[in-house]
Amino acid sequence: MNTMISTMMVLFVMAAVGINGEVNAMDGKISKSTQEWKAQLSDEQYYVTRQKGTERPFTGKYWNHQEWGIYACVCCGQDLFLSDTKFDSGCGWPSYFKPLNDTVITEHRDSSGGMIRTEVLCSQCDAHLGHVFPDGPPPTGLRYCINSAAIDFRVADALPADERPSE
Repeated sequence: MNTMISTMMVLFVMAAVGINGEVNAMDGKISKSTQEWKAQLSDEQYYVTRQKGTERPFTGKYWNHQEWGIYACVCCGQDLFLSDTKFDSGCGWPSYFKPLNDTVITEHRDSSGGMIRTEVLCSQCDAHLGHVFPDGPPPTGLRYCINSAAIDFRVADALPADERPSE
């Protein structure tokens, strides 16, 4: 009986550990140590995504980026935004009027810095991406103001069915 329980526990732990040593909690989120994140990310990416920092406006590589494709989380690679939802808000950060779908981001109340805002996080790894504001264009009226340091871009000619935006 003890051997069977021990074996089951070992198998459970093995199943929870990802291919790259990432620990996937029961909720499926990617979790890494501070050292692992620092080894993977640049200093700026680490500051923005893991310490909830913000890059200076008009300095990020994607604030004025115009190519067709997909913007993904720099920490875990989860697809977040399509380029056809990107717009020029004049704020100096990449802005989108909606995420890829309702499951790729989570939102939390942020009262840091003497302001009340809504923080946007990657749902897969809890990376800080930026904030969402209710002053965007139709059809959503939302402006997802995202740090360039929190995202990567890849060109996409066509989207797989599972990455098409939900209506």
